[in-house]
Amino acid sequence: MLFALGATAQVDRSQLPKPGPAPEIKLGTYESFELKNGLKVFVVRNTKLPQVSYSLLIDRDPIVEGDKAGYVSIAGDLLRSGTTNRTKDQLDEEVDFIGAGLSTSSTGVYGSALSRHKDKLMALMADVVLNPAFPQEEFDKLVKQNKSGLAAQKDDPQYIASSVQAKLLYGADHPYGELMSEATLDNVKLQDVQQYYNTYFKPNTAYLAIVGDITKKEAQQLVKKYFSNWQKGQVPTHTYPAPQPLQKPVVAVVDRSNSVQSVVQIAHPVALKPGDADVIPARLMNDILGGGDARLFNNLREAKGYTYGAYSSLDSDELIGKFVAYANVRNAVTDSAVYEFMNELKRIRTEAVPQDELEKAKNFLTGSFARSLESPQTIASFALNTARYNLDKNYYRDYLKKVAAVTPADLQRVAQTYVQPDNAYILVVGNADEVAEGLAQFGEVKHYTAEGEPAKELAAGEANAREIIGKYIQAIGGEERLNAVNDMRMVMKLSINGMEITNTQLKKLPGSYLNETTMNGQVLSKIVYDGGKAFMVMGGQRQDLPEQQAAALKASAHPFPELMYTQEGISAEVKGLETVEGKEAYKVVVSNGSGPATTEYFAKDSGLKLKTESPTGTIIYKSYEEKDGIKFPKQISLITPQGTLEGEVVSIELNPGLKDTAFAQ
Repeated sequence: MLFALGATAQVDRSQLPKPGPAPEIKLGTYESFELKNGLKVFVVRNTKLPQVSYSLLIDRDPIVEGDKAGYVSIAGDLLRSGTTNRTKDQLDEEVDFIGAGLSTSSTGVYGSALSRHKDKLMALMADVVLNPAFPQEEFDKLVKQNKSGLAAQKDDPQYIASSVQAKLLYGADHPYGELMSEATLDNVKLQDVQQYYNTYFKPNTAYLAIVGDITKKEAQQLVKKYFSNWQKGQVPTHTYPAPQPLQKPVVAVVDRSNSVQSVVQIAHPVALKPGDADVIPARLMNDILGGGDARLFNNLREAKGYTYGAYSSLDSDELIGKFVAYANVRNAVTDSAVYEFMNELKRIRTEAVPQDELEKAKNFLTGSFARSLESPQTIASFALNTARYNLDKNYYRDYLKKVAAVTPADLQRVAQTYVQPDNAYILVVGNADEVAEGLAQFGEVKHYTAEGEPAKELAAGEANAREIIGKYIQAIGGEERLNAVNDMRMVMKLSINGMEITNTQLKKLPGSYLNETTMNGQVLSKIVYDGGKAFMVMGGQRQDLPEQQAAALKASAHPFPELMYTQEGISAEVKGLETVEGKEAYKVVVSNGSGPATTEYFAKDSGLKLKTESPTGTIIYKSYEEKDGIKFPKQISLITPQGTLEGEVVSIELNPGLKDTAFAQ
């Protein structure tokens, strides 16, 4: 025993154990067959649970939707809206009755249920695939929902960054670069959706994965019963030119004047296809660079404290892949964060990764791959990928052997091939005034709109804030009429997620303001400002507002606060031209020095205000109508972090003679 202890003590614990051979893995088995119409079926039997799932995939090339961007995704959603045999309500009822799930997309249908309902589930799925009704009413609802979703996303810096990145990397005429908008949705007709389905939903380009407590024989009987009458057809293919790489870095800045942090993305396309020999070493390299607890994370978060997390991704794709390094950082450290990003991207290219760091990444990838094999869905995915991408039949069986064989030299080679910081877009969505100057050290700074278009520069002397605001005041009725209004009551009805709320605003000169929101007669929130003091009621609890917050409400007390923009203590500055709701608009940042600035957008042609941005949300103004010679927006969209409220002004009273008691403190 003493001898054994002595031998153990001689082990050098400071050295990592040498890696052993790649573990032998046993992939789950699958069986396959093909119908005469070309539908390819893969069956993965798993009897651990009495469940079954069907996943139908339409394997088509990406599509350029042009001025009708959005019709493809709508087509996928509309498949779930009823068939020629069942209305949407009937379909929902039958799915619910068997406790199943059934969802659709533009590239397929997915369903799951208990295995005893496998026949019924297949019948419902086949009805959806083969007999869609495409009801006009449901189509109209989906168009409206997509527009509402776009309105909410327009104010999301992550969505803005994603949209602009896509347009910069691929271009507006590429399927990965075009963007859906309200304008393109207005062009989409029901016939476009039907045409998409008729063109691309063919069995000869489809794959069906069946997973669960079912045998191949049972699967064959079901698939033949429900899908053998699906008619094959010629499906168009598409090719697109590869995006041209940049010759030097370009700093692309999207201004969001109210942002307190920047979204940073360093991105460029990569020519890496699924199944390429470089996919595995590239995966390991990216795990080391920008995985969960990796170099970017440890540098920008742990060492520098610039962000909560910094990561990277390297995606393969049959058409064109991409590399992205990304983080959200404080405005004050945006340029410093980009500097560290660039350092790490260059280091992974120029310095060999230490063997112990590589082994750690290999161990992590090996473990995650092995864990994924516990799911029968993984085996189905492997089967589909092997068929779709024409992979070697042993690609996944030999996966871990290929992982084990990767060397530091392999990592450096793929890094030099697929990480190109000197040919990348450095995209920053944030406060341009605070960050643009510091970013100039990394390349030419170009300004873009939230739609990915080059920001239009104002010609010298084209317009100043005083002129823009003056034009707005004239457009809504003129200074004389506006100054004749001493008090005002406005009532709006707002709806969100099927709920309706009422918002009432009272304004009285020289400085009293009330904003009350109710639902079914109950007060949800209330803000009152009077004589320089303010309080808020929320959830039945009253809270006096600090002096600075109260001062920020002073302008709200004026029936037409724009009349105050030229007063001492309030600054208004033109920041350029942008497109709002399809119209060119001057962007004006307004600050009263006692609170956060707001950004106002005034139409270049009409002078009317189109949008207001503030830290609490965005308001879009539509459909101006006249009341006593003064124009007010009849409809608004209020975009908040909690969702989008669609509102309509139901009444406006000018000079109603409001009593001071309405604003009692």
